Amino acid sequence: MAKITAAEVNKLRKTTGAGMMDCKNALVEAEGDFEKAIEILRKKGQKVAAKRADRESSEGAAIAKVNGENTKGVIISLNCETDFVAKNESFVTLANDLADIALEYDSKEAFLAADFNGMTVQDKLTEQTGVIGEKIEIGGFSKLTAPFVGSYIHAGNKIATLAGLSAAVEGAAVTAKDVAMQAAAMNPVALNEEGVDQSVIDKEIEIAKDQLRQEGKPEAMLDNIAKGKLKRFFKDNTLVNQDFIKNSKQSVAQYVQSVDADLTVTGFARVALG
Repeated sequence: MAKITAAEVNKLRKTTGAGMMDCKNALVEAEGDFEKAIEILRKKGQKVAAKRADRESSEGAAIAKVNGENTKGVIISLNCETDFVAKNESFVTLANDLADIALEYDSKEAFLAADFNGMTVQDKLTEQTGVIGEKIEIGGFSKLTAPFVGSYIHAGNKIATLAGLSAAVEGAAVTAKDVAMQAAAMNPVALNEEGVDQSVIDKEIEIAKDQLRQEGKPEAMLDNIAKGKLKRFFKDNTLVNQDFIKNSKQSVAQYVQSVDADLTVTGFARVALG
């Protein structure tokens, strides 16, 4: 039987993140072959992943990253089963490392197939499922590009957002972060009225009409009153029309224009856990 040294065990542990005894056992089984030991740990992860495939993975860490030029950003959520794992420092570090990779890819599928230290991102997730003993997967994946992109991550990594601005003006960094924070706090359904899906509009009109009927309003008045309620819905639920959380006397659009008269919000992205 090959003699397994502490240095070899430690090297495998650093490479894979697996526990000390798991690494030692894998090296013993592989008769000291380092690459074979990695494969053994990966197969263990596949077995655990198969057993836990139907588990809920609603905990985790939502991470937003922006490139050095502030022209594109990404949000991913690395999901797990328990809050205990989600708060682990190594888990959050892995989420950040994965988000750095995700920044270079335009789709979740391409990202999962990307290289992570000699294996694919998907293989890394499978490996970590075996290491941690919980279902580990990528939940949310959202990209945003704009002349200026800013980000915000809510305390505890439960919500991450991106906000895009029409120009990289002076003060853009603070402004974009404020808008991203607004999106995190107020969870808008769309950027503006034009971005609201017609099915959502139809549903809101029908809800409003039902409420008005229950209040005894005449049928002939329902359309006009419902349209008024729809305007309120747009104000409360579209990002640029919402009251700005730092100054409710301004809308978000008015706040942005106070920074620069020609500045607008071009888009946002939001990923939340739970």
